[in-house]
Amino acid sequence: MPPTRVITLALSVLLGCTTLAACGSGGSGGSSAEQPATSASASSGGATAGGLIAIITPSHDNPFFKAEAEAAKAQAEKLGYQTSVASHDDDPNKQSELIDAAISRQAKAIILDNAGADASIGPVRKAAQGGIPVFLIDREINATGVAKAQIVSNNSQGAQLVAQSFVEAMKSKGNYVELVGKESDTNASVRSKGFADVISQYPDMKPVAKESANWDQQEAFTKMETIIQKSRDIQGVIAGNDTMALGAVAALKAAGLLKKVVVVGFDGSPDAIAAIKAGEMHATALQPAALGATSAVDQADQFIKTGKTGKDEKQSIDCELVTADNADEFGVFARK
Repeated sequence: MPPTRVITLALSVLLGCTTLAACGSGGSGGSSAEQPATSASASSGGATAGGLIAIITPSHDNPFFKAEAEAAKAQAEKLGYQTSVASHDDDPNKQSELIDAAISRQAKAIILDNAGADASIGPVRKAAQGGIPVFLIDREINATGVAKAQIVSNNSQGAQLVAQSFVEAMKSKGNYVELVGKESDTNASVRSKGFADVISQYPDMKPVAKESANWDQQEAFTKMETIIQKSRDIQGVIAGNDTMALGAVAALKAAGLLKKVVVVGFDGSPDAIAAIKAGEMHATALQPAALGATSAVDQADQFIKTGKTGKDEKQSIDCELVTADNADEFGVFARK
């Protein structure tokens, strides 16, 4: 074989091997680049950097919901997740749309303060069937085994705490009004029952009106105004949340009755604590919004990484009584 042909053939073989090596390296390199992610995914339950956690709550006009959303967002981002924060405004249809959006964005988890104990079951189940775990905060749904966690304040315990303080402030007698939250929210009925469990033990405590103000301050103001027009013989107001309590305070103040009426609420909002310090409210039951929200995010992170939360589905956090004696010890839905 002539030397020129030998050299040409050698070069062809060399180039062919180089090309094959390059192709092999490219395929192998792509496979290797994906392999660690696949391995990490298997060992961590599918966790990847930059995954999305969707946070959905009622309107942030209520400082409680704003506080829990902000706490959940901060904790999720601290753990390395991206976040989306939205409000369903207590509209089940809007909630369904937001959950559908989280599903389409392939969120790693949903943190949800829901829009109804019954209306939320279907959307939560849909997310779960789509492989997205849902962690409920503040409000339960009327089903178990659908959400990965239902983390709520101990509403019965908190209601009994504040009701006992209410009775003591009224010296165990007098006419009182109860303002109740949304009927679709289990918290409303649980708190109302907690109030009744205590107050019913005192026969001289007389309920003169029980109205739903749907957790809303303006509605509470209007309802209280109407009640006052019918009778000014009122010594107490017990409200299912601080927002309604503050609406009652405004109506009583406008009627010149506030100094004669004991007002208590539930939530431990900064505005309610300020009203307690100012002598306009007697007490509130503080439910730790931030703690519940961060716990939900921590459990979501645990589930994403291991496939387990390490907790029971139903979880409750005790409330604390806030009065003028200890009001300085509390900040934004938490002890300072």
